[in-house]
Amino acid sequence: MLAAAEIDLYYGASHILRRVGISAERGKVTCLLGRNGVGKTSLLRAIFGLQPIRDGRIVWDGNDISGLKPHERARRGLALVPQGREIFPRLTVQENLETGFAPLPRAKRRISDEIFSLFPVLRDMLRRRGGDLSGGQQQQLAIARALVAEPQLLVLDEPTEGIQPSIIKEIERVIRDLAARGDMAILLVEQYFEFARALADTYVVMDRGEVVLSGLARDMVKADVRRYLMV
Repeated sequence: MLAAAEIDLYYGASHILRRVGISAERGKVTCLLGRNGVGKTSLLRAIFGLQPIRDGRIVWDGNDISGLKPHERARRGLALVPQGREIFPRLTVQENLETGFAPLPRAKRRISDEIFSLFPVLRDMLRRRGGDLSGGQQQQLAIARALVAEPQLLVLDEPTEGIQPSIIKEIERVIRDLAARGDMAILLVEQYFEFARALADTYVVMDRGEVVLSGLARDMVKADVRRYLMV
């Protein structure tokens, strides 16, 4: 289980996160919602050690990982699918997938058949360059690359951004399948309310660097959440 509590984060003199807390349990999907610029990505950077926190604790499986470096957190089973996908356009699909091996010991460095069960389209594109794929295919590749590392916590930052509806449905199916396995915690960062509500077990809404709403998805009130998503 991930438990981030009382997180304070600064960029220089700017106070970006104010006593923020969020949790994610294995077998469940936690959705983090909010407009652009409210601190969602900053919270992810804190969880992955990409930005130091001023105060608070980040606990994974009962161990405080606040002081660990990003690669050490990756070896503990944390994986991020970043906003914008950030695949390597000049590398082939196969080579992109193999970059996910980095946190794994050499003996475990293999692409499992499950990757192609989840994303059948990638099997036929292994020799194609990542930059030649459509936006939706690149998003599937980015998720698959994270899964190659066999994560126990999978974090997806805006996976529906700029993606066609048919691929959004595919990504929804994959997230459902991964959660149903019961061995992975999933943290989904979104602005697309309907997508988040369809998948979430629990939710957290941020505004101006603070948590303003949270609870069980079944108790989510659309009007209350949507007002923090509208520009």
